[in-house]
This record gives sequence, C-alpha cells and structure tokens, in this order.
Amino acid sequence: MRIRAGYEIIYECGAPTPMVALLSVRPEREADLETPDELRIDPPLPVRRYRDSFGNTCSRILAPAGRVTLSADFVIRDSGQADPTSVDAPQAAVEDLPDEVLQFLLGSRYCDVQALTPLAWNLFGQEPSGWPLVQAIMDYVHRRIAFGYAHARPTRTASEAHEEQRGVCRDFAHLAITLCRCMNVPARYVTGYLGDIGVPASRDVMDFSAWCEVYLGGAWRTADARHNRPRIGRVLMAHGRDAADVALVTTFGAADLVGFEVITQELEASA
Repeated sequence: MRIRAGYEIIYECGAPTPMVALLSVRPEREADLETPDELRIDPPLPVRRYRDSFGNTCSRILAPAGRVTLSADFVIRDSGQADPTSVDAPQAAVEDLPDEVLQFLLGSRYCDVQALTPLAWNLFGQEPSGWPLVQAIMDYVHRRIAFGYAHARPTRTASEAHEEQRGVCRDFAHLAITLCRCMNVPARYVTGYLGDIGVPASRDVMDFSAWCEVYLGGAWRTADARHNRPRIGRVLMAHGRDAADVALVTTFGAADLVGFEVITQELEASA
C-alpha cells in the first residue's frame, strides 16, 4: 500500500533559537520512500543532519526570531500487513541478553522502574514468560488508562500515569515499557505515524503516535498498549529509552508552539 504522511509545525521565537528535530523516518524505512522525506523550513534555513546514539536521524537548525514553520509531505510504501503477533517468541534470561539491549531494562526519565517493580511482580509474577507476559501487561495498561488529549501532561511518569489512570499515547507506552522492564523484558519507546488504516476513522485530530517495542526471541517486536490490537501502516520515526530521547522538536530557548498538524492517510495504489 501507499501512505501519504507529513506535518506542519509552527513556532514563534522571541530570539534566535537552536532546535533539534527528530521528524524524519527511521533509516530502515528510507528505502520505502516513494517521494523524499524532506524537512522544509520557512523561512529557508541551513540544516545539519546527524545520527544520534540510537541511530535516529536528527536535524539541527538555528531558528530566527519570529515565526518559523517546519513541514514535510511525502509518500511511503508499506506492506499493508498488520503487526505480526509473536506468541511463540521466548524471553531471554538477563544474563543472555546482548550488551546493547541491557539499557532497555533500566529506569529512565519517564520510566521509573524502581517505583513500579513491587506492583509489577504482584500483578504478573505468575504469568508465563515471553509474549504471554507482554500481552498481559498490554491488556492491563489498556484497561488502566483512559485516553484523552485533554489529559496530556509532558512531565507525567509511568507511575504517575498508573496512579492518575489517564493520559495520551505516550503515557500508555511509558507505563507498558516500565512494567515490561520490571519483569526483565527489554522495552523501548517508539514514535512515528499511525493513521486510521484498516480501522474506523477516529474523530480526534491526527497526531504522531507512540508505542513500544519489546525484545523477545532475539528481535524487537511491536507492542501497543493504547490500541491493544494489531494495526496496519506504522511508519517508524525514532526510538529510544523513553520520550525524552525522541522528542519531536527540542528547543533551546523560548519558542511558543502556535501551529501543529499531522497527515497520515492511505492512498490508492499507483497505476
């Protein structure tokens, strides 16, 4: 299938403001691009791109005082297949995990593992290991948190999301990741596009999405506590330990977000 994706993000800056944007598709998906995924800036500015420690594509700019618009509009090919279910994927013992995976068992800015470990073992200590354990965690988080854009708060940790029982997709992801880590399942935070493909259209405005990936059977596998069902058409942009590692735009100074629009839609097959 073909998916059109893109965004328009507008800031008002009181002074020249350095910014780092993680808005490009992950390198693994670049070969699927039918049209370029180019960061467009108005007014035009120099852009320096680099790869961070997680392999994400980052763009550095110095925004001038006044209004600056970041945008992109591209087409990407996708298999059209729903997320694979990994019911037989085994969970490795901690001592057998690759060195680079160990960091995804540790606490991080929003994933306060130590605070939730007693709860996690009380809830899931009797679950079979591997995918059944992960699915039990996704089911629990899906039931525990009520979704709503009005519930968004950028400082909310996983334990606070559990206590408040409300949030947005990043809160579902943070809580699911943290509970997985508590149970010795490596888990990382993922951000990207996820349109209403193969599901009834949502009445909410389109936004970027967040979900998690768990390391089972020697591979990273998609797990999504918010939707808690296989979905079609995920377009991965970045992954890290939690949302702090993959902020869409980090501004180093005063910059007011005054416009935000995301596009994700299925297109007809090309002739």
